[in-house]
Parts: sequence; C-alpha cells; structure tokens
Amino acid sequence: SNNSNKKSPVVASDANADRLAASLCRMRGAALKMGQMLSIQDESLLPPALSRALQQVRQGADAMPKKQLLAQLEKHLGEDWKDRFLTFDDLPFAAASIGQVHRATLKSNQNGKQRDVVVKVQYPGVADSIDSDLGNLTMLVKMTGLAPKGLFIDNVIRVGRDELKVECHYLTEMKHQQRFQQLVHSDTFLSQNKFVVPSVISDLTTPQIITSEFAPGGTIDKVSGLSQQERNRIGRAIFYLTIQELFVWRFMQTDPNWGNFLYDIGTGTTTLIDFGAAREYSKDFVDGYLRIVWANANQDEETLMEQSHRMGFLTGQENSIMLEAHKQSGFTLGEPFQQRSNGEPFDFRGSKISTRLSEKSSAFLRHRLTPPPEEVYTLHRKLAGAYMLCIKLGAVVHTRDLLETVIRNHTFEDGLEPPKL
Repeated sequence: SNNSNKKSPVVASDANADRLAASLCRMRGAALKMGQMLSIQDESLLPPALSRALQQVRQGADAMPKKQLLAQLEKHLGEDWKDRFLTFDDLPFAAASIGQVHRATLKSNQNGKQRDVVVKVQYPGVADSIDSDLGNLTMLVKMTGLAPKGLFIDNVIRVGRDELKVECHYLTEMKHQQRFQQLVHSDTFLSQNKFVVPSVISDLTTPQIITSEFAPGGTIDKVSGLSQQERNRIGRAIFYLTIQELFVWRFMQTDPNWGNFLYDIGTGTTTLIDFGAAREYSKDFVDGYLRIVWANANQDEETLMEQSHRMGFLTGQENSIMLEAHKQSGFTLGEPFQQRSNGEPFDFRGSKISTRLSEKSSAFLRHRLTPPPEEVYTLHRKLAGAYMLCIKLGAVVHTRDLLETVIRNHTFEDGLEPPKL
C-alpha cells in the first residue's frame, strides 16, 4: 500500500534491506541510476531501509574477476592490448556505475616522458540487461509500496533507462568529453579559475573502454581545510559553469556527484571528469526555463506561474497546497540569485537552503498531478548538486551578477517580451 503508516512488509526489517541491497548490487548500473534519479527527489522521503540499501549499492561494487577483465580488454582493444601500455594496474582504483577504472601508463610521447592515463572498462553484459534490470527494479519498488503517487515512478524509470543507454556508449562519452574540453578551455573565466577537462586517448577508446589522461587531485568535498577565499572562488566558478552549461552552451554534464570534480591542492586546478551523462537542451526549453529562474530570483509569482503552465510544470488543476509548494520551492531555489538590500553575498551553508527545499518536496510527492518536463530530471539533479557542492564548500558568494550577464546576452526566441533587468 502507499500508506506510509503501515510498515511495508517487504522492506520493514534490516535483513530485508540487506537482501534488497544484495539484489540491487547485482543490477548495479540500473540500481545506481535509479538511486541517482530518486536522490534528487530527496532521500529523506524514502523509507530508511530503501535509503540504506541504495547507500550500500553506492559504496560497494565487486570488481570484475581478473580473468573477466582481461577478456574484456582483449575483446575490445585486441590481443596485443598489453603492448599498447607501458604499465597496466590489474586492480581497479575506482568503481564507476557500469564499469571500473584502472591506472595505466603509455609509452613515451614526443618529449620522452611517459603518460599517466586512466582506463574505464565496462562490465560485460551491462548494456544488454538495462531493460530487464530496470523492469525488475520497478517491480521491486512498486511491490514495496515505496513509490508515492506524485513521484510518477514509471516516468522516472523511463528517463533513467534512456540515460543509462547513452552512458553505455563510451564513444559517445568520448565525443561529449572532447566537446566539453573545447568549451571549458575556450572560456576565459573558467581558464582563469583553472578549470580543465582531461584529453581522451581516442585510439584506446572503444564502445566499452574509454582511456583518458590521468588527473591529479582529490574529490572536491575534501577541500574544507582551504581558506574561505579559495572555497568561495571554487564555489562561484562551479555556479558560473552550471549557468554556462544550461543557458549558454545548452549542453550539460548532468551527474554532479563530488567524485566528478577533482581538486589539486598544489596547483588550485579543478578537473572535470565523467561525461557519460551529458545532454543537450533545446532552445525552446532553455528560453522558458531561464524565464522561470529569473522569476524565482525576483520572487515574481505571476511570471513563475504563467511560465510553469506554459512549460507543463502545472496543469491548471492543482490544489492550493501544490501551487504554494511549487511557488515556495521555486523562490527557495532562486535565493542565491536574489537582490539583497545589504549587497551581502549568499551564504550557502548558513542559509539552510537544502533543508528548506526538502521540506517543500513532500507536498510534490502527494499533490503533483503531472510529471515534470523530462529535461527537468537531469536539470534539477545538476542544480541540486551545485547547491550541495557550495554547501559542502561553505561558499559565501555573489551569484546574481552571473545570472544578470546571461539575461543581458540571451536572445529569446519565444516571441515574448524579454525579461526586465
């Protein structure tokens, strides 16, 4: 039943949670994708057992047995694959959702230096089992009564399935990474802030193996020991990057987990990695969404509601609880961009913004009448990720000017009056 007062028999106990986690681990790629799709909806709403099961899946991935790894390498890079590397570390140093990552070095290039690389090898059979795994997962979640009606779980799964299918194609990921590298490296602000994207080694990349330059540094959530000034710089640059991706490039890396930003303390360089989950947004969608963000930044209820109906966020049949939740969560998301009378920067951690956002989301799950436009799944995951990163960094930054610059330079093609600055 969907009634949260009754304990769901399937996941009520810890033993069941462990069993659930074990079956989720066997469908790791699909389970992680589903967890990623649901975590943007706010994990505090999921029953603790399911949250815990998803947490276990995130942490534990069994490495491929060595024999299987070598078979994958031979199948995709050829029998002589070993000759193409100087060294190759058989033990993975990281797990990806649908593969594992190995350190390696390549024979010297022009200057005689060896080149450090990372090789991501896809688990065999992942791509073929997406449909059945996600089907089984949907059944599990429905059986356990864990999916509130307003979650529109079938939609969540459908969007997740499409994303996962794209992520299984490492040649597509290579194209995304090359495109991102070009965009990031040709952007003056990002270059000044030492944001970089590693090069892909295209002749060691196939549909199931991708080889990139090794990037030094640790995940960005470890930088809490840096000076406030440096944390502010990184936070503001991440916000700038997010706004560029959505409104200017209309091409976004949609997996904002901390592991995809590597920070090198020695040089202050931030490396962006993992472009499997990148996607384009249509001009039409971006024009409309930019109006919504600007309305939120200015607490302009009329434009927010008008535009939300126009874009299909609302049907016009919603009850007052849902409309109020829609408005409040929009305005809360807009807070970093609001004009503050004292001209103070926005304190991400001090503002408790994430707590207030999750308070709003339970109303969505109960009263929402229509699933959001499907672009929104990836988009809100990305925005939530940027906010969470800034909270983790303890960043206190101005962001309104970044949005104003975008509005000033944006050509709206939707036939409506451009927004007033």
